[in-house]
Amino acid sequence: MTSSPASDEALAKIVGYLGGAAVQVQQFIIRVDAISVWVGKAAAWLIIGLMTLVCVEVFKRYIMNMPTAWIFDATNMLYGTLFMLAGAYALAQNAHVRGDFLYSSLRPRIQATLDLILYILFFLPGVAALIYTGYDYAALSWRIGEHSTITAEGPPIYYFKTVIPIAGALVMLQGLAEIARCIICLKTGAWPGRLKDVEEIDVVAEQLANSEHIDTQTREAAIERAQDIDKAARQRGRGGDMEM
Repeated sequence: MTSSPASDEALAKIVGYLGGAAVQVQQFIIRVDAISVWVGKAAAWLIIGLMTLVCVEVFKRYIMNMPTAWIFDATNMLYGTLFMLAGAYALAQNAHVRGDFLYSSLRPRIQATLDLILYILFFLPGVAALIYTGYDYAALSWRIGEHSTITAEGPPIYYFKTVIPIAGALVMLQGLAEIARCIICLKTGAWPGRLKDVEEIDVVAEQLANSEHIDTQTREAAIERAQDIDKAARQRGRGGDMEM
């Protein structure tokens, strides 16, 4: 795992201010980030299963005139599982929708204060309720051997409902890491770095780099301009990124 210069500078500032304890907190944050990213990437493979089921159903329904009743439920469960398990990943990547019209122009300590207040007042109670209710919801489904009622002889859904508390626990764990980030930022004035995953701008840069229709100078200028635009759009004072 390597880090960007921005993350190295932020980490040095944190260590200088807090000492060895900050390194342990930073390691905790990065470990939690790694778990969330791994789960999110693993869940992403469900897209292939989802796409396969949809294509099979379209072929059977419209070509063979032999629709399959249970595929509708299966696709719903696959999509729901993907959506829930990706929640912690999105939080780890700071990718959830944020109304940052004013937020992005604030200083890091003010951003951290707002984030910390919102995490304590809304995030922790909401996710705790999700885990508690989701556990009861899944336990009841297992006890009665629940099956889908959307179609006749629908597939079992207690497996699917089990994902609810699991996903909630992952989001809660990532939320605790985000709260730790806020506390460090309040003390140091710098956001700790976070693991960096491949983003759309990286794909654009790779496509431009491999293009044979423009000269080298124009290609490099276009890549740099695209990266500057993406950086400006994403700038929230959230510290540097760490390569996985």
